[in-house]
Amino acid sequence: MNPIIAIPARLAATRLPDKPLADINGTPLILHVWRRAVAAKVARVIVACGDEAIAAVVRKAGGEAVLTDPALPSGSDRVAAAVNIVDPARAHDVVVNLQGDVPDPSEAELRAVLAPLADPAVDMATVVTPMGAEARNDPNSVKAVLSIRPGERIGRALYFSRAVVPSGEGPLYHHFGLYAFRRAALDRFVKLEPSPLELREKLEQLRALEAGMRIDAALIDRVLYEINTPEDLARDCKRLATVKA
Repeated sequence: MNPIIAIPARLAATRLPDKPLADINGTPLILHVWRRAVAAKVARVIVACGDEAIAAVVRKAGGEAVLTDPALPSGSDRVAAAVNIVDPARAHDVVVNLQGDVPDPSEAELRAVLAPLADPAVDMATVVTPMGAEARNDPNSVKAVLSIRPGERIGRALYFSRAVVPSGEGPLYHHFGLYAFRRAALDRFVKLEPSPLELREKLEQLRALEAGMRIDAALIDRVLYEINTPEDLARDCKRLATVKA
């Protein structure tokens, strides 16, 4: 594989306006994400920007920023557009969509999300971790229904939901929005219309499953914290206070 990591970022966020530029201990959020992705040394890293203000911050820090149409409907669309701009010859055959609101991704997670693609039958890959009791009934904590046996680290994703699924005894898996697409799968995905279950659950990955695409998930060993609200921002300012961006 010759992957590329693309970080989608735009200023229009309803719960936390101008989120990519939000200050975390003196450094904009987008630079926390970008610097850690670069430090992981897993792949080339670009920032798929919906706004010039984000691109300017990334470029000033020495990063590779790509301006995309601000009207694109999703991060996946933004990532696909940016990769097509920087790699029209399609040298990169795998695209990692690293969310721009996860401030401290590590090499472990970025390598884990690539692992399921060793199986040529897999179109997309993502990551999960066992879910604690406190998140079971939180609709913001997305559950992944996996076909996975005890001791395995990769399983096939059968469904994703905000509800508590599956029923019965056994682990629940907390899904995080880190994805690796085969290039052809990403091209196909962004051309699909939003699907009925996607619209019902408000989970984009269900579009791929409804279209018959295969998603496998790799187990990771920690929670990936996302910043979506002012409360999340305050939490991560404290959490990352001793970590140099």
